Amino acid sequence: MDNKTPIFSNHGCRLNAYETEAMKELANAAGVADAVIVNTCAVTAEAVRKARQDIRKLRRDNPQAKLIVTGCAAQTEPEQFAQMDEVDFVIGNTEKMNPSTWAGLAPDLIGQTEPVQVDDIMSVTETAGHLIDGFGTRSRAYVQVQNGCDHRCTFCIIPFGRGNSRSVPAGVVVDQIKRLVDTGYNEVVLTGVDLTSWGADLPATPKLGDLVMRILKLVPDLPRLRISSIDSIEVDENLMQAIATEPRLMPHLHLSLQHGDDMILKRMKRRHLRDDAIKFCQNARALRPDMTFGADIIAGFPTETAEMFANSLLLVTECDLTWLHVFPYSPRPGTPAARMPQVNGKLIKERAAALRAAGDAQVNTHLQAQIGVTHNILMESPRMGRTEQFAEVHFASDQSESLIVHTPVTGIMDGKLVA
Repeated sequence: MDNKTPIFSNHGCRLNAYETEAMKELANAAGVADAVIVNTCAVTAEAVRKARQDIRKLRRDNPQAKLIVTGCAAQTEPEQFAQMDEVDFVIGNTEKMNPSTWAGLAPDLIGQTEPVQVDDIMSVTETAGHLIDGFGTRSRAYVQVQNGCDHRCTFCIIPFGRGNSRSVPAGVVVDQIKRLVDTGYNEVVLTGVDLTSWGADLPATPKLGDLVMRILKLVPDLPRLRISSIDSIEVDENLMQAIATEPRLMPHLHLSLQHGDDMILKRMKRRHLRDDAIKFCQNARALRPDMTFGADIIAGFPTETAEMFANSLLLVTECDLTWLHVFPYSPRPGTPAARMPQVNGKLIKERAAALRAAGDAQVNTHLQAQIGVTHNILMESPRMGRTEQFAEVHFASDQSESLIVHTPVTGIMDGKLVA
């Protein structure tokens, strides 16, 4: 390995990827060298297993490097990682965004640094000052506006890895987006752990819709604004107004639905029922007919019967979901759901496969409907871009990078649109 360039391995969500980019800047600024940094995910037991597997491989490939583990799994299970022979340092989610942490990992100070630095994340009340310019593709940038979660879904360990909800003030967000637009970005994606809780901890408790409207008003040169995963039951009136009236807000929403059966939703401690999800999708599509929806859905949650699972499967078509993220349930120690009666593992895999098949069918239906339709396609590379609904489009010849191409879709190849 290049002894002047740390190696980073990222696991999990888009927010983790965002923070990995921020850590690269912090590590480089501090002069960290001969180091491997693993940014872990804790969303499922499988995610933690994969992180441990990756740590062992990275140690074999880099036997002389200092191996640093951080991220959500490091925050929730620091002792487990500290006990691994391959690991030199365990850094918490708050500490990883602190410049002084990385200064302590520089070659001249690393011998004086505590091997485990993980504080109580529930005591954190502010967002870390680590907004960066330009993480994403050449044309799309991601801006973190929120972190943490105040809710306690029975299956979820993430609040214990991320802490309580903290919001980035609107003025800071707007200034960041202005800088990104000035450097040539055509699309900005707002990200967070629980995005629709943005503003609850700020003066006057603004809503996500207020932030969206403010960005679109104060950054008129931003061609496209996209929002990542949201909780539909928390969507406010201004966000619905933006969906109806703002063409620069992209017609694609990823929904944290998790299930389609009311009893399971109650046992998950979700705040919506299946009819709420269906009604939201109907209302949003009535306001914006070209709207598409993705969704997170868990297969095999404890106590899930065949009938309950059938309700989840039916929700895919009732909400007309297009892009599914299917999670086979796995128990996370310390969560209430881990103590509930579990579903057979083989059955969980079968149900997850059925959900994925339903999602594939929905994607195919959506793609078929785009043939002959003219789209505004944001180019991510010379021959690949995405529609406003986030469908991938491939071109036979080079297009202009970082530009929006207005052209009809001519066909489908290998599950992707062709233009």
